[in-house]
Amino acid sequence: MAIKVIITGTTGMVGEGVMLRCFDNPNVEKVLAISRRANGHSHEKLEELIIPDLSDLTEVKDRINGYDACFFCAGISSIGISKEDYEKITYDLTLSFAKTLLEVNPKMTFTYLSGQGTDSSEKGSSHWARVKGKVENDLSKLGFDKMYAYRPAMMKVMSDKSLHVLSSYKYLSWLYPLGRALYPKGFNTLDEVSDSMVNVSMNGYNGFILGGKEITKTASESH
Repeated sequence: MAIKVIITGTTGMVGEGVMLRCFDNPNVEKVLAISRRANGHSHEKLEELIIPDLSDLTEVKDRINGYDACFFCAGISSIGISKEDYEKITYDLTLSFAKTLLEVNPKMTFTYLSGQGTDSSEKGSSHWARVKGKVENDLSKLGFDKMYAYRPAMMKVMSDKSLHVLSSYKYLSWLYPLGRALYPKGFNTLDEVSDSMVNVSMNGYNGFILGGKEITKTASESH
């Protein structure tokens, strides 16, 4: 049975890449993209929900009902903003969004795109890593039927329909093949990330955190 998924961050490179792959995945029936602005794509599977504040889904509960999984790919770099603003966007927004989804879809699988280097102990020296760790830890306590934290490192755009493909190609075209060969757990394609998310949402995974190696393995198992 195909699943219906919610994806955030589709105006960014990662969320867009996950979404585009979902369009081609026969195990995905419908995609609801939730963001503050249109992502520039159209597809028979796609429905867009544009809202000014992702931390408040109160007025759109009827639009987010009936979904099997959420791939939360929205995020922001910690560079150039205050610690307070980073925490508000990374922690407060994510937890608020997740709590409302859980209320509406109690059997939903929630997948959080975190990142390699995230600090589960919340005690390390890196502020962004501590915040991401706290997000993961607190999401896991909410009560989702299944909840997973994805920790990829470098990710490569695969679809020629991506609006971010040129910027991705600029930085990864020469580095990706070498990095994949020498350090495979640190390099994934966005197709792999998407395939893994769909497969794990449908079939489960014996663990909470998936790094690059686990993403590659669970993506290959979906074929």
